[in-house]
Amino acid sequence: MSTIREGLEQRERETLAPQAAKSADTRGRLRSEREDDVRPAYQRDRDRIVHSKAFRRLKHKTQVFFAPAGDHYRTRLTHTLEVSQIARTIAKVLRLHEELTEAIALGHDLGHTPFGHTGERVLDSLVPGGFRHYEQSLRVVDVLENDGKGLNLTHEVRDGIGRHSKGKKGSPVGVDASQRAATLEGQIMRVADLIAYVNHDIDDAVRACVLNVADLPREPVAVLGSSSSARIAAMVKDVVKETLDGGLTEIRMSEGVLDATLAMRSFLFDAVYENREATAEFKKATGILGGLWEKVRERPDEFLDRRIIDADGLDVATRDFLAGMTDRFAVTLYERLFIPKPWVGPMAWDQL
Repeated sequence: MSTIREGLEQRERETLAPQAAKSADTRGRLRSEREDDVRPAYQRDRDRIVHSKAFRRLKHKTQVFFAPAGDHYRTRLTHTLEVSQIARTIAKVLRLHEELTEAIALGHDLGHTPFGHTGERVLDSLVPGGFRHYEQSLRVVDVLENDGKGLNLTHEVRDGIGRHSKGKKGSPVGVDASQRAATLEGQIMRVADLIAYVNHDIDDAVRACVLNVADLPREPVAVLGSSSSARIAAMVKDVVKETLDGGLTEIRMSEGVLDATLAMRSFLFDAVYENREATAEFKKATGILGGLWEKVRERPDEFLDRRIIDADGLDVATRDFLAGMTDRFAVTLYERLFIPKPWVGPMAWDQL
């Protein structure tokens, strides 16, 4: 008698595009384990990520604006959810594996530092050999979660997480085959990430009065649209059309839409990400993370995982500890370690 999982795997073979990744054809996990009777492999991966501690911490990690007071600014968690929604939309139309796409999207930023990309730059300068958040995301799912056992995800999800980064000027499509994800679902995540942050960061910057809609560059706006929803729709439709026209050999964008998207991203780097007013608080992150880097290394048994120190060394243990912090945890710990508290002596009646 077949299991529910086997029935779902058969449904995938019948309904998904030939180019889609199939759960039953996964290249496997880092460690072999018994299959679930109900959930196929990629669904289990998605569920494991959602229930991880690192995923929950994303709600208190910066996207663009540090510890925003308003209720409607994005955090690293809401960014991740928007990436997932866009990625699943593309996957659904292309008849690719939605849950594999979703798992990659939900896990892609698990290793991101506190204080956004500023924090990443600080750690990159502190950690011997540098720091890259996509590599740390893999370390989170492979090693750090589940009390050092990791989540034991499938090869396809891990591959998508490890190949999602584009850098400041990198393209989400058209890269050499050796640099892009092995699955189309992983390639979708790469482009969905760009579509999400280019648009929601404009929205947040306008809300924060750092940017005015009239300041947006005219040529990209003429191609993509004047509103966030119009731009997302234009980008998603373009990806779907170009990918289908290309026979689902790789995820594609047309030259015009890609150029407009990259131009909008370049504008955001100048106007928002490196804006002096918007990033003023982030400059303090250098002192906070630098101070914590030194202090926790002086007291490793108080703060760091002895198992990681013994296996990988003090630098790796410190990197793991700092990268896993939320913004507020980093600030609170810094205050505890570096800011003196006023002395309060004994209370007596004659002091009142």
